[in-house]
Amino acid sequence: MTARELDAAGVTDPSLRAAYTACRRLNARHGRTYFLATRLLPADRRPAVHALYGFARHADDIVDDLGTQATTEERRTALDRLQAQWLRAVGGAATQEPVVRAAADTRARYGIDPRHFADFLASMREDLTVGRYPTYADLRAYMHGSAAVIGLQMVPVLGTAVPRAEAEPYAADLGVAFQLTNFLRDVGEDLDRGRVYLPADLLAAHGVDRDLLAWSRASGGRDARITAALRAAAALTRDVYRAAEPGIGMLDPVSAPCVRTAFVLYRDILGAIEKDGYACVHRRAVVGGRRRAAVALGGLARALAARTLPRAPASASAPASAPGPGAPGHRVATAPLADGTGAAGGLGVGEETTGGRA
Repeated sequence: MTARELDAAGVTDPSLRAAYTACRRLNARHGRTYFLATRLLPADRRPAVHALYGFARHADDIVDDLGTQATTEERRTALDRLQAQWLRAVGGAATQEPVVRAAADTRARYGIDPRHFADFLASMREDLTVGRYPTYADLRAYMHGSAAVIGLQMVPVLGTAVPRAEAEPYAADLGVAFQLTNFLRDVGEDLDRGRVYLPADLLAAHGVDRDLLAWSRASGGRDARITAALRAAAALTRDVYRAAEPGIGMLDPVSAPCVRTAFVLYRDILGAIEKDGYACVHRRAVVGGRRRAAVALGGLARALAARTLPRAPASASAPASAPGPGAPGHRVATAPLADGTGAAGGLGVGEETTGGRA
């Protein structure tokens, strides 16, 4: 976290500034698209977005990191420890875990509903035991906690030009769209984790099951049935993007360029997958650097233009507690952000967010 961003956000305590800075490093390291889009936000809002991303990333690493040999029970214990730290921090107790401290501070500043964090951790816990989803409805229930609530967490930070309740469903949908993109992009990596996030009934409609996917992953072999199933999953994901897109127009104008940039770049992953022949069982499709730069530059121009507009007065959706000395007092009602896990994936803007989810 830069000193300017922390000063703008009113974060003055040295140890809390260090916690926010740790979250920013996580974002820069693991979520390039997310980090790029976040740079288009006003400086005072960036620390909160980094904090929410950092918490989601940390939880996802506990359950998903392929770089460790931790057992399921060891991961469950670590997740229990994280949840206990979170509950203590929300209750006002001190914690030494930087991502927990920064996220708890952000939750308090913006009055974010604690149920969103509880639902998120419940979905992370589900990943320890569930490796398949029979139907899209089953997957959507899981994604409420793993993706939709991330978007809902972001809503109070970003600002909207409409009442918060009107924007929230679009924020949730956009989080789902980003996560579905992750699921499609990361089919092979998720197989390595013992999971298939594409609905079993969608796969079965094209003659595909886990065994066929595992064969393709292990052998490098291609199968037209897999291509057809992945194409159908991409069409489903595009439908969710279309449903979510009207919400961008409900944003606070200073947040909209960030969301639009993330929306375009993340949706472009679907185009990259198509261009790569739906080979995502074998490799991850990526958006080219020139395309990313062009979209980001356009977003920057829109962001700079938006900051010259008159600012709306603070509303009932403003942060629950004053950010502190030096923080702006001109927040409008609140808005959805778009990306990741992933994370994260809800509206946490990121191509490399938390595994295949947040």
